[in-house]
Amino acid sequence: MDDEYIIQMKNVVKQFPGVLALDHVDLEVKKGEVLAIIGENGAGKSTLMKVLSGAYRQDSGDIILGGEPVSPLSSPKERMDIGIAIIYQELNYLNEMTIAENLFMGRVPVKGMLKQVDYAKMKKDTEALMRSFNLNHHPFTPVRSLTVAEKQMVEILRAVSRDIKVVVMDEPTSSLNETETKRLFGFISDLKKQGVSVIYISHKLDEVFTIADRVQVMRDGKNVAVLEIKDTDISELVTLMVGRTITDMYPKGKAAIGEPTLEVENLSCSIARNISFAVNRGEILGMFGLVGSGRTEVVEGLLGIKSCEVGSIRIDGREVHINNPLDAKKHGIAYIPSDRKQDGLVAIHSVKDNITVTILDELRRGFAIDRTKERRYCDEWIERVKVKTPSRDTLVESLSGGNQQKVVITKWLLTDPKVLIMNDPTRGIDVGAKVEIYKIMESLCQQGISIIMVSSELPETMGITDRMLVFSDGRIVGEVARDDYEQREILNMAVGGV
Repeated sequence: MDDEYIIQMKNVVKQFPGVLALDHVDLEVKKGEVLAIIGENGAGKSTLMKVLSGAYRQDSGDIILGGEPVSPLSSPKERMDIGIAIIYQELNYLNEMTIAENLFMGRVPVKGMLKQVDYAKMKKDTEALMRSFNLNHHPFTPVRSLTVAEKQMVEILRAVSRDIKVVVMDEPTSSLNETETKRLFGFISDLKKQGVSVIYISHKLDEVFTIADRVQVMRDGKNVAVLEIKDTDISELVTLMVGRTITDMYPKGKAAIGEPTLEVENLSCSIARNISFAVNRGEILGMFGLVGSGRTEVVEGLLGIKSCEVGSIRIDGREVHINNPLDAKKHGIAYIPSDRKQDGLVAIHSVKDNITVTILDELRRGFAIDRTKERRYCDEWIERVKVKTPSRDTLVESLSGGNQQKVVITKWLLTDPKVLIMNDPTRGIDVGAKVEIYKIMESLCQQGISIIMVSSELPETMGITDRMLVFSDGRIVGEVARDDYEQREILNMAVGGV
């Protein structure tokens, strides 16, 4: 063991049926440094981190922490106890428990001979942790009442509240706004000063250049390169990640936009007030705004998820009433959620089951499902949308993020929608897979489908949409045509500077 490194992984191999996920991968992290790991979805990043955390057992290879070998048989809890913490992109919290209970899960402070829960100490320790991250809630606030960004902060605090040597952060800013991201980076800097090492996984290369000391590139389960961040640039990293140069990040052509498909008048839902807009056939309409701007509430109102006041909703000129998501589906509105694993997929079911779940009535033959028809539909759409999967019967949880997102899109395309609402459609997806999703969106528009794209990523929204509605403080503060996009002006509108 080189004393320069706090942790080393040597020649790690991990194989799943039909897939060599890790092919003799090495990893070395110095004490008190930030090592970024980048690569397309399916490159092996998450698998490598699950081996490090004890969630997966490597087939061969060694892990050495602080000069001592780590047993491949040790559990995630045992890895945590020796100083290895991991914060997954898909958050692991208990909604019905409080912030304090989530932070001290499995190690609740006790007092007295009867080992009663020491709520006073739990409250005090939780308050100290929350102060370090400016999380302004009572310690016994139920987690269910927090925003997604705040839930992510609870996850981070739970990991770093222990005596850790290495913390893995997998897409930690996926649900954070700019202010929260800066706060996280300040927190990471504090960890470095304390000698804690951070392994930082992100598809946001600008973040990598902001926070990392070195960057390790993976592709197809192998190491491609390890570089000092000061000696590289975004163009080189993208080429190393995908094995090719991506010259057209946003494949957006001139749209043949038709008549309005969806028209909304005077919708009021939660903080969103008196919202009126239309989206046309073959158009990608962007809804851009910061977290809490009201764009999400508008979508929830359109889908019938939340009860709203509305003047009228018209589909193809005909007024419709939407009281729940089934009504939305019946009227031709489909929805791609931002959290695909929580809201879009049944992870422990197969690709086939996830794709055909929206058309079970169509597949029904008497009291049974027509399995031959189901398989034919599934195979046809796997080919059409280019879902990379060993088979239709593969569990969807084993697919890369980009291919999971294709499965979510596919299941809704089977319903033949008129309007497709896509909420942060490329969240947690690598550069190459993003381009594939954009191409799918472009193809759907050419078929006459209207797309509403909700996003807090302005460059992406500008790159792929035909027109943009800018939200701030629960209202539409601007409507901008593609030819008039200007980043500074749009951001100024979004922060209330109109």
